[in-house]
Amino acid sequence: MTATIPKPSGQSTEQRFVRTGVSWEDFKAIQQGFANSPSVRLFYFRGELEILGTSPEHEIVKGNIGFLVEDYMLTAGLEFVATGSFSQEREDEAAAQADESYCFDEQKSIPDLAIEVVITSGGPSKLKRYKALGVKEVWFWEDGVIEIHYLEGDSYNRIKQSRLLPNLNTDHLAMCAAIPSRPEAVRQFRAKTQEV
Repeated sequence: MTATIPKPSGQSTEQRFVRTGVSWEDFKAIQQGFANSPSVRLFYFRGELEILGTSPEHEIVKGNIGFLVEDYMLTAGLEFVATGSFSQEREDEAAAQADESYCFDEQKSIPDLAIEVVITSGGPSKLKRYKALGVKEVWFWEDGVIEIHYLEGDSYNRIKQSRLLPNLNTDHLAMCAAIPSRPEAVRQFRAKTQEV
């Protein structure tokens, strides 16, 4: 049996701060102040600022997901641009830093796919930000499960299989992302992918 990242018990090393009544100008100043802090994620939606300090567990899962998704897309011969946690913004309304994000075919100002790792808080409550930005598909990894949301019209619908990567087994991806050893995560992911 492969070891997986345990669910945080009691105090998590992630820290979350939320403040309402923040202007876009103040958000941009705060964002600039955290420019050299890679383990801090900033989110903004209509006056609400969220600052998230990530944990080692978060970074392990984030790194595994990014590596495995890119490995899959390269093997499948897909054309993509990895935009990572680059801040996507719509001035005066919304800003989000996905853990991983991808544009398909060519680079765009807003990615087609945003992936978030949820260790202690967040998840689908963040969809309002992504909707304002116009991100087509959003994944939330939480407790070894990936929840997929696809933007149709003016709302997200929860779907079972990615529309952008329809042949990717996201259940297997979610399980492998929780394996602390990157080489073991890759071995298990590739073995399962080759079975299909």
